[in-house]
Amino acid sequence: MWTCPKCGRTFARNGQDHYCGKPPETIDEYILNQPEKAQPLLKEINETIRAAIPDTMEKISWSMPTYWKKRNLIQFAAFKNHVGLYPGPEAVEKFADRLTGYQTQKGTIRLPYDQPLDWELVAEIAVWCEKENGK
Repeated sequence: MWTCPKCGRTFARNGQDHYCGKPPETIDEYILNQPEKAQPLLKEINETIRAAIPDTMEKISWSMPTYWKKRNLIQFAAFKNHVGLYPGPEAVEKFADRLTGYQTQKGTIRLPYDQPLDWELVAEIAVWCEKENGK
């Protein structure tokens, strides 16, 4: 067990990522609370998704920026060396041939801070998520 020295919460994993204190209420607030090196990529991901699926609701769910339409469609979150994009396992499988340059795992795409991103692909994944899951 590990206890956060800032907030006192206890976690199973040592150094577990979490929010100390009050969680953010908006995606923009979430981004502003992240380390400076993460903010430009987070802003671009958010703007890309927002433009691709403008008729969805933006919210924080599971402490992550979330685009929602009847259910969570796509989420993202900052980590030490990457941003995790969470479109779900079906989306990762659907776009697997175009995700060969990224680490993927069951429903997760890792977007490193130091690697160029295919913004068109991010937008296409968001549109696919809305089409398939926002019914």
